[in-house]
Amino acid sequence: MDKGRVEAFSDGVIAIIITIMVLELKAPVGEHLADLRPVLPAFASYVLSFVYIGIYWNNHHHMFHAVRQVDGRVLWPNLHLLFWLSVVSFVTAWMGENPMAKAPAALYGFVLLMNALAWVVLQRALLRVEGPDSDLAKAVSTGLKEKVSPLIYVAGIAGAFVYPPIAYACYVAVAAWWFVPDRRVERQLGMG
Repeated sequence: MDKGRVEAFSDGVIAIIITIMVLELKAPVGEHLADLRPVLPAFASYVLSFVYIGIYWNNHHHMFHAVRQVDGRVLWPNLHLLFWLSVVSFVTAWMGENPMAKAPAALYGFVLLMNALAWVVLQRALLRVEGPDSDLAKAVSTGLKEKVSPLIYVAGIAGAFVYPPIAYACYVAVAAWWFVPDRRVERQLGMG
C-alpha cells in the first residue's frame, strides 16, 4: 500500500487541528496593549499546543520518510494518533479559559500522555511492517525520549492537582526536549 496517502491524509488532519485551535482564540476587547492581558492564558495554551502539534507533524514526517510501505496494521494506529491529536484543540481551549484550574491542567496532560502512547503504538505498527532490520528499526532503537516523556506527563498530571503551574512546567519541559526534531531517522538515512 502506498504510504503517500497516509501521509497526505495525516497532513490534512493536522492542518485542520491547527485551524480549529486558532479559531478558538478570541480577540481582546479594546484597542490597547493592556487589553491583551485577559487573553494571554488562552494564547499561551495555544502556543504550547501548536508546538506540540508541530512536533508530532515533524516527527510523523520523519518516521514515514524512513518506511517503504504501509498496510492495514498501520492505518488504525495512525488514526488512533490523529484522534488524540485532534482532542488537543478541546483541552487547549478549556485550559486556556481556566489557567489556574486543576482539572483542565490535568486533562491536558492526560491528552498529551495519550498522544505519546499513540505515537509508540504507531511506531511499533510501522516496525512490524518494516521488520527488525529496517532503517526505521535502526533509527529508533534507542528511544529515551519515548520512555521518559510519558513519565513526565504523569508527573504533570499529578502536579496539576497540587498546583497547575507544576503541570505546565512539566508539559513545557517535554515540548522543549522534543522541539528539535528527532535526528535519528535523518542520521540513519544519511540525510543530515
